Amino acid sequence: MFPKQSYRLPAEWEPQSGVQLTWPHADTDWAPMLDDITETYRQMAEAIKRYEPVLVVEPPTNDTWARDHGFITLVPQTPNLEPRLLDFKFNGWGEKFPADLDNAINRRLYDEGRVKGQYVDCLDFVLEGGSIESDGRGTVFTTTGCLLAPHRNQPMTQQQIEERLKATLCAERIVWIDHGALTGDDTDGHIDTLVRICPDNTLLYVGCDDPKDEQYHELKLMEQQLQLLRTIDGRPYRLLKLPMPRPIMDDDQRLPATYANFLVINGAVLCPTYGQPDLDDEALHIIGEAFPNHDIIGIDCRSIIRQHGSLHCCTMQYPENVIQ
Repeated sequence: MFPKQSYRLPAEWEPQSGVQLTWPHADTDWAPMLDDITETYRQMAEAIKRYEPVLVVEPPTNDTWARDHGFITLVPQTPNLEPRLLDFKFNGWGEKFPADLDNAINRRLYDEGRVKGQYVDCLDFVLEGGSIESDGRGTVFTTTGCLLAPHRNQPMTQQQIEERLKATLCAERIVWIDHGALTGDDTDGHIDTLVRICPDNTLLYVGCDDPKDEQYHELKLMEQQLQLLRTIDGRPYRLLKLPMPRPIMDDDQRLPATYANFLVINGAVLCPTYGQPDLDDEALHIIGEAFPNHDIIGIDCRSIIRQHGSLHCCTMQYPENVIQ
């Protein structure tokens, strides 16, 4: 799509111009718990604005998952070029939920001058921000479970999807993770619930040490795959395993709580917590090992996971020179 030498998909820890939050309201699935989720969003906004601006999107929207309906932004490699704002199609994670209003947010933000850059129409291809991770140097991680799931980009093959990702995201390679979907996850296995790329060739990933846990087998296979992966220059990754929260249930259904769903901003990492102090503290400590120069801030996300997402899912960061 674009000359690879001109643009790249930045890593999340690179300098940002702000973070988008799409605010909960009474016409969303949050209605029965609107006070609780609004307080959580307020806490996220307060934490973010200590470090960088917050762009708040208000009704009309179908829902609030900015990670998946927000722009995916490429940064220029040369100073005379603008950022590229890629507007992919969001279809409610494979047509599971209505998404027509959410799918119109990006164009509205651009037309209103809330974001700056070159608008790029990619609406012929379904891609959610939570389904990709970038190291900023040409490697993009994703999962076969999500990108090959029904009602996304069929009848495209995995190879065709990979070539489209490389061309559109200016990527040198796509790393496919084949295992690890969490119970209760509506996204078909977003990478940001499982494996996160961090500085210095570090991967933070969700582990499970209890053979009786229904997720144990898949996560063990994922761990084994990660151990075999190599960086683009042939080196093994530094692997840091995050604990698995103890099961959190809602109407006898397990919710997809995960510590991997953190947000990196300028100078800080906002980390989900789940009211389990021992595991929460362990997770924050491990995330701090990956980001030793960042403030590590816990945000109670027990309200968010009741709608089967977590902190990273609610946010979309923008690189420098995008948010006005």
